[in-house]
Amino acid sequence: MDFNLPHETVMLDKFASDLSLELLYAGRGILTLTSVSVDRPGLRLAGFFSYFDSRRILLIGNTEHEYMRSFEPAVRQEMIQKLFDCGEIPCVIFARDLPVLPEFMECARASGTPIFRTGKITTNIMADLCLYLTRLLAPATTVHAGLLDVFGTGILITGESGVGKSETAMELIKRGHRLVADDSVIIKKIGSDLVGSAPERIRYFMELRGIGIINVKNMYGSGSILGEKEVDLAVELEHWRQDKVYDRIGGEGSTEEILGVQVPKLTIPVSPGRNLAILIEVAARNYRLKSMGYDAAQELIQRTIGR
Repeated sequence: MDFNLPHETVMLDKFASDLSLELLYAGRGILTLTSVSVDRPGLRLAGFFSYFDSRRILLIGNTEHEYMRSFEPAVRQEMIQKLFDCGEIPCVIFARDLPVLPEFMECARASGTPIFRTGKITTNIMADLCLYLTRLLAPATTVHAGLLDVFGTGILITGESGVGKSETAMELIKRGHRLVADDSVIIKKIGSDLVGSAPERIRYFMELRGIGIINVKNMYGSGSILGEKEVDLAVELEHWRQDKVYDRIGGEGSTEEILGVQVPKLTIPVSPGRNLAILIEVAARNYRLKSMGYDAAQELIQRTIGR
């Protein structure tokens, strides 16, 4: 396998649960997925193997199933075997609750290829698979930050350890906003969007110095958490520096690059007495206004010039 390609290993029961599939044969026991494409192997069964990528999931619908049934068992066995001889196929899915032909199951057992089945029509399961694989294999990175949904805006809170990221997130949660991740955020590039979520093991947990570990969902309820959120705005918290000039107008347009995407960025200085939660709420509302075409800084400049 080329490990330069995006690849994910998925347990069979999770894959089946995520896509509402029935596991008929476990085979090698896991799925190693490297391609976002799905193959309907009608041409392969007919003997055309140019451009065939064995790393793709195979989907069998009515067309392929009836084509295989039209041949005598010996011929059918040969054409199916050629399909499996091309490489290690991740798995095969039969749509419409189609029965698995004995020759197909025999070849799958010989190669250890997992077999699934679903009652969905072929077009629907194809769409579900493409969406699932696109998200699963999207380029990803992990950043040391917190991510919250504030007034519908995904705010990525960054800063040095001890600057107050978790305390600020806690205040925002108390004010009715929702936590996506604390301390560590997995960010995936899906299309042109950045989508953040928490690592599974620490999802909905927070560390507060002096108190310890808390579970936000158990403490504040399901309305206080969110599974994932688009990253719209990065807010960096830093200790106030007397030698630094901070933006007082909001027209500088600073950005941070994440996975090749430029994310608008604000730097908020931290000092005693500053209410960071309120400042982040204001930043979220201001971002929404700018997204709708209104910029307060530009209006003030125009008013000043117009005098």
